[in-house]
Amino acid sequence: MLYWLTALSDGGDVFNLFRYITFRAGGAFLTALTFGFMFGPPLINVLRQRQGKGQPIRDDGPEGHFVKAGTPTMGGLLIVGALLTSTLLWARLDNPFVWMVILVTLAFAMIGFADDYAKVAKQSSEGVSGKLRLAVGFGVAALAGSWAAIVHPDELTNQLALPIFKDTLINLGFLFVPFAMIVIVGAANAVNLTDGLDGLAIMPVMIASGTLGIIAYAVGRTDFTEYLDVHYVAGTGEILIFCAALIGGGLGFLWYNAPPAAVFMGDTGSLALGGALGAIAVATKHEIVFAIVGGIFVVEALSVMIQVFYFKRTGKRVFLMAPIHHHYEKKGWAESTIVIRFWIIALILAMIGLATLKVR
Repeated sequence: MLYWLTALSDGGDVFNLFRYITFRAGGAFLTALTFGFMFGPPLINVLRQRQGKGQPIRDDGPEGHFVKAGTPTMGGLLIVGALLTSTLLWARLDNPFVWMVILVTLAFAMIGFADDYAKVAKQSSEGVSGKLRLAVGFGVAALAGSWAAIVHPDELTNQLALPIFKDTLINLGFLFVPFAMIVIVGAANAVNLTDGLDGLAIMPVMIASGTLGIIAYAVGRTDFTEYLDVHYVAGTGEILIFCAALIGGGLGFLWYNAPPAAVFMGDTGSLALGGALGAIAVATKHEIVFAIVGGIFVVEALSVMIQVFYFKRTGKRVFLMAPIHHHYEKKGWAESTIVIRFWIIALILAMIGLATLKVR
């Protein structure tokens, strides 16, 4: 919205600053962060009053989690509110990629909100049917994948770009939309599975967002893509503003989610943020790199899949408990140790993902 102030510029005044994506990204970050600090306490108070007993704690979960009983959930409303407000204020609203990511975020936030509401209302860990959540999620992702296929440059439409291999594209044809659906829904549910300890999910999400924001900015500039030898996707640079807003909103939320958490993200936040990251990966043609950058989420999801598959076949467990962060809790690791070590791994994976931009 503020971008349109450039119409008042003669090229040498303060309004000219709004032409620059990096300036607006900084503004988006500060706006979202301020939003989080301002509205965090009142939102938490409202959630605590409305929810009573707070988020239900699983009976079969780690023993240390029972002390968290009564902590309100749906804190994702704070992140999504900060993210969307800031993005709408600072991004160019004529950019189709910005709207694609915004609508995916909002749709998955609504799915998560319905699930959180059902859990709190029934005081049960069982919320909305998993099949229904997946069906709606895949529907949203199908629209986003189709949208991306339409707005991508002709030479990149329905193509899968491979990291490291120079100028290598795989034509997925009609399979591109199903592939995009798997990326977006998979990312949403992987982040959701990671959100099990105070602060565990939000920092890797912010790290992945910062990494994807850099990638989006790079692939949206012809000079950068020529230097790095990556595919140019016009318009993706504006996604950096969304990513900066996500980091600002995430930090504002982490202030209240740091151990001991005053509020949980809930499915409202985890599904929305995961879906957003998946949509950014699809928009920038960096789906495979995202699997590296978001490796923490991939491992968390795989641990659940392996556990379920193996248990159904043998009646035995591979992990003491899945997702894998609970396995380490059961082994006696302190919650803070698990969280910080996962953060470190997320940062390492982000650096590896960024390195693929130049390794050709």
